[in-house]
Formats: sequence, structure tokens, C-alpha cells
Amino acid sequence: MFDTETRDEKLVTSAFLVGIKAPTIGNDEAYEHLSELGELVDTMGLTVTGNCMVNLRSMNSRYYIGSGKAEEITLQAQQNKAECIIVDFELSPSQQRNWEKQSGLCVIDRREVILDIFAARATTREAVIQVSLARMLYSLPRLKRAWTHLSRQQGGMKGTRGEGEKQLEVDRRLVLSRITQLKKELKEVSKHRNVQRAKRENNSIPLAAIVGYTNAGKSSLLNLLSGANVFVEDKLFATLDPTTRLVSLPEKQKILLTDTVGLIRKLPHNLVEAFKSTLEEALVADFIIHVLDISNQSVEQHWETTVSLLKELNAQDKPSVVVYNKVDNLDNPVVKARLRALKPDALFISVKTGEGIDLLKAKLLKQLNTDTELMHLKLPHGNYEIPATLYKLGKVVAAQYEEEATYITARLPKKYVKTYSKYSI
Repeated sequence: MFDTETRDEKLVTSAFLVGIKAPTIGNDEAYEHLSELGELVDTMGLTVTGNCMVNLRSMNSRYYIGSGKAEEITLQAQQNKAECIIVDFELSPSQQRNWEKQSGLCVIDRREVILDIFAARATTREAVIQVSLARMLYSLPRLKRAWTHLSRQQGGMKGTRGEGEKQLEVDRRLVLSRITQLKKELKEVSKHRNVQRAKRENNSIPLAAIVGYTNAGKSSLLNLLSGANVFVEDKLFATLDPTTRLVSLPEKQKILLTDTVGLIRKLPHNLVEAFKSTLEEALVADFIIHVLDISNQSVEQHWETTVSLLKELNAQDKPSVVVYNKVDNLDNPVVKARLRALKPDALFISVKTGEGIDLLKAKLLKQLNTDTELMHLKLPHGNYEIPATLYKLGKVVAAQYEEEATYITARLPKKYVKTYSKYSI
């Protein structure tokens, strides 16, 4: 997983976790963050051998926390036979180097854990490029580290290495060059995604984006509604690549649902930037399905995290359907009543048992009807393109062909109402 400057591979399999309780957060929230870090590390494939919580009064420039506490944590990690220390606070490059020099262990923060998970789970070309770009941007100021994900690159074009040039300078130039190349590749792939989006819009089938915190059950919901077989795993970030499937609703209505990458607190900004082309599926959707894990005690914080990122994408004003999933895991009626009071229009479902799924389908249909309008049209004979276009743009409810004209009743997206208003009766 990590390799050293001497190129000798050392596989890290165990970790000691360090949480932080700052004056601005409560005790429960601090331990929730530490628990979530444990889930991330489990998804990463490491064994957690122990953990501790640090009460932070003021930040220390050398280790982020006090030097005495850093030494104490190192001793605890060694006693727990951990090969790596993972902290739940953001380390600067110099702080990370200081930690590793002091402990003699690999030391990483939450951001690097998330980057590792994304790198391991990226499958499509776009996701691989996005993750590679994010990792390069993260690694650039950390090239002096004793532990690094950047393998030594050998060779190179004649004349690219000056006399006496340090390996660090070579590495930096290589990384900068790679960043430039990845940005070009990502731009090309994004163009292809935009073409796919345009094709979906031309099909005029409504599109909804499923968004929410990681492991809320978004992919499972897509599988249930569409009969698809999208990869599902009870771990954080099981899905990185957006998947779109056709779903049948009541009244023979069709809708496209897109599953998006799960969100998380303290998501590295580099990843947000890199995955914007993927997350923008929410921006082009007709409306959003916001899925929340009702059994998670941090469900309200998860809501705020998702809404915050939607604001960053300028998608906060999109119509939305709020869904509380995993009600089969909730035994506390007080919690359910409180959440219902907070979001009266929210639906309570269980993808596992099927509870509430019919209500969800009806809600989605109602949302579609909110965005469409029923029109009664009188079309002159001779223009056969209009009826064909109406079938393509919306849902034709009834069609009657008379001697003087063709009468069509159709439900159309509101953006097309003005176009055909002159035929309205």
C-alpha cells in the first residue's frame, strides 16, 4: 500500500486511529467522527488495533497537537503493534513529515484515507483520471515524505535531467507534467459525458439524480426500482461511477435514475473538484432524490453535508424528494417522529423489506406531473411531424383522428408548453 524512498515495499496492514475533540464540537460528535474514520479504514482494508481521542485546546504548528501528546500516541501505537497512525484532522505536509520522523511509522490523515479508497475503487476511465488527479495534487507538496504513494520513476527523455539535479526536483517536474496531462484527459472525458447527457435530454425522458451520504442505500434503491445489478456493498464509497437506469412508474411513465458518488464529511476539496463532472449529474437532473440512512445517529449531519455540497454545485434549488431509508433498522419511534417533524414531506422506506417503495413510486410520479402539464391539442392535417414529436417529448394520453383535424391529449414537460400553446383548445 505504501512504499519508501528506498523502493523497498512495506505492506501496511494495521493502524492506530487518533480522533480530535476541538472546542467547537461536542463529545458525541467527536466520537462519531472517530467511528466514521474507523469505517473508512475498514473500507481501506486495514485492521484497527486501537484508538484514542485528543482534547485540543490550541493547534500546535509542529504536530497539530502538542509534542508530548504526539509522543504518547506514538507509544500507544507501538504497544498496539500498529504499522500506521491515522489521524482525523488535516495535517500540513510539514506536520506529516514531523510525525513520521518522530514515530518512525507511516502517518496519514483522513483525506489520504479517502483518496486511497477512491483510488482502489475507481473502475471507469473517468473515475481513474479523477482520482489520479486528486492524488497528484495532494502528493505534490509532500514529495519529501519518507512514506509516499508516488513510486520512483526511472528513465526519461534525453536532456530532461540537468547535471546535479536532485531527485526531488525531478519528481516535482514529473508530477506537474502528469497533473497537466490528467487535466487534459479529464476535459476530453467530460466532453464525452456532456454528449451522453445531451442524448438523454433529447430522449425527453425525465431524469432524477439519487444523492446522499455514502452507504445510505442509493445503489440498492436504484437496483430495486430498475431491476438492475449495480454493485452494492455495506461499506463506504461502494459506488464511485454514476450509473443511469430506466425505471417504470405507475401510469406507464418512464424515468431515468442516476446513482451518484456518496458524500462524506471532510471530503477532500481536491476530490470535490475532480469529481465535479460526475456530481454535476445532480445539476442537469429534473429533480433530486435525497436518500438518508434513518438508522444512523448522525442522519441530520449527513443531511447538512449533502445540502452543503449541492450548494457548491449550485443545485440547491432543484426540486427534491427526501427519502429516509433503512426504517427496518430503526426501533425508536421518537426519532422517527422527530425526523418527520423536521421534514414532513419525507418518505420512510426500506429497500431491504420493500416497505414504502410503492409510495415512493407514486411520489416520483407526482413530482413528474408537477413538472409537466396536460394539454388538449387540435392539430391540422398535413403536419405529421407534430404528433410524432409529441410522442417523443412526452406522454400521449389520447389521440383521435377526425376529418377536420387530429385531436391529441398529451402530458408535456412545461418547457414545451409555450411551443404548442397555439394548438391548445
